[in-house]
Amino acid sequence: MTDEPCELCTTPGGDLLWRDEFCRIVLVDDPDYPGFCRVVLGRHAREMTDLTPAERVRLMNAVFATESALRGLLRPHKVNLASLGNATPHLHWHVVPRRRDDRHFPRPIWSEPSRSRVPPQAALDRGELGAALKQLLV
Repeated sequence: MTDEPCELCTTPGGDLLWRDEFCRIVLVDDPDYPGFCRVVLGRHAREMTDLTPAERVRLMNAVFATESALRGLLRPHKVNLASLGNATPHLHWHVVPRRRDDRHFPRPIWSEPSRSRVPPQAALDRGELGAALKQLLV
């Protein structure tokens, strides 16, 4: 780790939906991608292989629970899972519900848009997503 402060060590990284002592799940404020979530490891680590095998399973269970909750609530065409960390080297997973008509489909959301802005999508009910996560992560 460098001497620079880590954004995900000092901020939640989004609107907190669920947390335990190991990780948190936050909703990202992106009107183009309602339901875009991050699953963030609670402590600073850069790579999945920095975790023990049991911790890897625990983190991925949170990722899969997030995917499952989003699929149930939003019925997306596809859900993208990504762990990049190039800009913020703190272990976190992006869980992004995708629609065939979203701005970047079929490319990654970080690429150049495939089409001009699309009409805004209805916002996700944050309370409903939080409740679904709580039920799945008991």
